[in-house]
Amino acid sequence: MYQTPVPEPRFITDRMLGTLCRYLRFMGYDTVSANGFIRGNAREDTLLLELALQENRILLTRDTELAMRGKEHAVLITSDEVREQIRQLIDHRLIIRRLMMSRCSLCNAVLRAATEEEIHASDYAPREKKGLVFCWCERCGKLYWNGSHGKHISERIGIDVMES
Repeated sequence: MYQTPVPEPRFITDRMLGTLCRYLRFMGYDTVSANGFIRGNAREDTLLLELALQENRILLTRDTELAMRGKEHAVLITSDEVREQIRQLIDHRLIIRRLMMSRCSLCNAVLRAATEEEIHASDYAPREKKGLVFCWCERCGKLYWNGSHGKHISERIGIDVMES
């Protein structure tokens, strides 16, 4: 029997979950952050809820009242430690443990393969490039590669580097 694939969940995080937002992006999940909003807006919580509904996103928050207002469209994140936050989302069957490096950790844009020119023009690219795969964010102009930083992220989210 044919089954329609379930679309990947998309998220929006409140200001208290900036680290979780970056990790979800490293894991390949489309995640918007309230940190992109102008600070001091008294309607920020309402805007987060509206955006979650308009864009079919799950609101992730540390704010109990905001989670209650969001009802089934929100998840109250109970820990302040990113490993536990990821574990909670896995336990809720919202995400799976993976490292995709397919989204910019700064702006959430989808990354593409970097050109040789982009790699060579980057003053922070590693000198030894053998065996590395490079990606580029067209929006930020940031170069990414899965070197030691990727290994540290894998360890933080609980992926056995030897298996991946």
